[in-house]
Amino acid sequence: MRIYINLSLFLLAGVLNLPAQTREFTAGGIKVIFKPSPKEVISVRMFVDGGTANYSKEQEGIEALALMTAIQGGTKTLDKIAFQTEAEKIGAHFASATTYDFGSIEMTCLGTFWNKSWELFTDAILNPAFDEKEFNIIKEQLIATAKNIESDPDAHLRTLAMENVFEGKNYSKQPDGTSESLQKLTVAETKNYYTNTIGMKRCFIVVVGNVQEEDLKKKIEASLVKMREGTPATKEPRQVIRESGVHIEDRDIATNYLRGLFTAPAMSDKDAVALRMAMNILQDKFFVELRTKRSLSYAPGAFYSTGVINSPYSVLYITTQDPAQSMQVMVDLINEIKVKGFTDIELKNTQLSFLTNFYMGQETSAAQSQTLGMMQVAGDWKLAETFSEKVNALTLDEMNKAFAKYTNAIYWTYLGKKDAVKETDFKQLKYDKKNTPY
Repeated sequence: MRIYINLSLFLLAGVLNLPAQTREFTAGGIKVIFKPSPKEVISVRMFVDGGTANYSKEQEGIEALALMTAIQGGTKTLDKIAFQTEAEKIGAHFASATTYDFGSIEMTCLGTFWNKSWELFTDAILNPAFDEKEFNIIKEQLIATAKNIESDPDAHLRTLAMENVFEGKNYSKQPDGTSESLQKLTVAETKNYYTNTIGMKRCFIVVVGNVQEEDLKKKIEASLVKMREGTPATKEPRQVIRESGVHIEDRDIATNYLRGLFTAPAMSDKDAVALRMAMNILQDKFFVELRTKRSLSYAPGAFYSTGVINSPYSVLYITTQDPAQSMQVMVDLINEIKVKGFTDIELKNTQLSFLTNFYMGQETSAAQSQTLGMMQVAGDWKLAETFSEKVNALTLDEMNKAFAKYTNAIYWTYLGKKDAVKETDFKQLKYDKKNTPY
């Protein structure tokens, strides 16, 4: 306990003693979130709002392919090899990422080579070559990754859960694509998608590092201002899991996989921190009951998914030889907590460990820029700055009420031996009508 307290206070002091506060401004029509830092490692991310809402089901993976081709496929001024050589000379790293709610192009560089690194970063964004040969190489890499995911039970389980819970909605699309959808994408189609998506109304910049605000403004106004204005990202209304359900896929594998989803509050909601803390405690209880006491699973899980923003949910997860008994234990534990609540000591212990892990996860400039950007997509980057305050201020009553409020309907997805389960094995939670959020 003393270790947690000391480490939390030490890390908190480091966060609070930054030379300046995070702030936002507009440069050349582009929204910028800037966090000064004494660190010489600078992180820059351009976020592209919208995620899977930006394209059709048939185009799954097109944003991943477009962003990766832009940042890895060379530019109109530097081919792939020349670009990589210049980046290696100065220790700059470039990458892209896609999620259900947003995409990003990112750079990590050293302050010593800030000017040159920025030139490469903006050249890739503004002047991607979309060379057909490089495009096809990157596409084949994504197809190979997709095939690995499709053959991996854990990854396939996540895909199944999303496709069934969010059937017909944007979350049913796979951000990184499927082997089938990626195969059909052409360089012309992907380039057109990039051109129509990368614009000031969908993109914003996050910078964390030891740079001067005026220098940053000048750099943006001399480069990224050349982006087209574009149109705002599509925002699909929040999808709520109102009714329980189950999807069973028969597969002859060594163990059986279960994933249960239920609706969670948005990150900007007052209940978000409360449910995240509650799921942390539930994870510990699952470990004790399902692994330590009953040996039903090596790695049971319970967590609030921070990887989704517009339609948030929490997850129950287990791999097990006895799915029926495992589900019964999981649901019984949740129902017991709904009636009895958590304890004050559970809250206090979790606050300490939770904040320690949070601060440790925010030590790098890259982690801080990612968190700020995600919170901006969620509604306001300031959510990242006030997170620790909300954790410390959380009361037991708030946590118990949030847990009771959102644990009403589970949608189960099962991957494994079909004869190991019956429909009646997929247990559900006690419904609390007075506390339901919907």
